[in-house]
Amino acid sequence: MPSRRRRRRRASSAGRGRSRRPRCRSRRRRARSCRYPRTVTSPVPERIFHIATAADWRRTLGTGTYTTSTAGRTLAEEGFIHASRRDQVQGVFDRYYRSAGEHLLLLTIDPTRLTDAEVRVEAVGDDTYPHVYGPINRSAVVDASPLDRRGRPETVTSLWVKGMALRMGIAVAVMLLVAVVVTVVL
Repeated sequence: MPSRRRRRRRASSAGRGRSRRPRCRSRRRRARSCRYPRTVTSPVPERIFHIATAADWRRTLGTGTYTTSTAGRTLAEEGFIHASRRDQVQGVFDRYYRSAGEHLLLLTIDPTRLTDAEVRVEAVGDDTYPHVYGPINRSAVVDASPLDRRGRPETVTSLWVKGMALRMGIAVAVMLLVAVVVTVVL
């Protein structure tokens, strides 16, 4: 028979509508199995996505493998690389990368091209996310497109317009400087 305290706790939490998190006894088990308690049998998407910093991607171009799990954490620390479906990218950006002060890229990964890694779709809260267990080889990344400050992929046109606006601003500043110098000299 449960103790009085347990019965009270069950009765008080019964009407709240909260789901109970699985309990883990050890700290190590709590870190992995309670946060990500089960692997879902849903199929791996045809393409998965990962937000990367430009510096991490440049390092990958040199080494051939990508090993950053998420902002500030490596594959060795986390145990897997966080990824998402296309419809989840904006939410991930808003939660974890909006305040990042560096250039970000959206990596498009073909799971069938991964050589030393396995992709598992796992439940996280009320949704499922693909996790890559192992390093991502360069050949599995089929696209790396820059993200703007709102987390949307930048198009070639938007990059061209930004570059052109910068050049126009510099040209106008130089013309004004030349006009001031000519006016003062004459």
